[in-house]
Amino acid sequence: MSNDIPLLRLQDAWRECERHIYHLFHAMLSIHTFMPLTDKTYINLTDEQVQDMDQFILRYTKLQDSMGGRLFPAILSYLTEQFEDRPMLDKLNRLEKLGYIDNVENWQTVRNIRNKFAHDYPDDPDKNVAHLNVALESVSVLYDILNTINKRLKDSYPMLELGKELPGYPKPQLKSIRA
Repeated sequence: MSNDIPLLRLQDAWRECERHIYHLFHAMLSIHTFMPLTDKTYINLTDEQVQDMDQFILRYTKLQDSMGGRLFPAILSYLTEQFEDRPMLDKLNRLEKLGYIDNVENWQTVRNIRNKFAHDYPDDPDKNVAHLNVALESVSVLYDILNTINKRLKDSYPMLELGKELPGYPKPQLKSIRA
């Protein structure tokens, strides 16, 4: 076992993100039959469908929290970048400059999406539906960020062992909103 604490933190953070993306994809496959949501489908979800949506919300949220709270700082630490006490925007800008994320605005957009759909609006199903549909569409952004990080780390540190390969992006056929 390595005594390289930054390496261990990076590996642990990466594995956590792998678990969340795997379960997020599983949840997406479970909800694809009734997505995108409409007001009508939202208010008529079965208990099982609500559980599937809850799993999607949970894993989306956990993935973002893991990426922002653990993975991004672990990358900077592994690279011996002194950013521990810096604001998140500084960390993101540095990761972008180093090529570990393509675009800071993409991260901020998915973070805003997460913050909006994390709240339940019992008296406004339209708002819930809109936020959940946008969140589903934005999963590809999170996946792309992880792929960029993985590729950049492998290119820069070919001997670095992070964990398993990321799962392939699921491509279920979503029903049209007009259906």
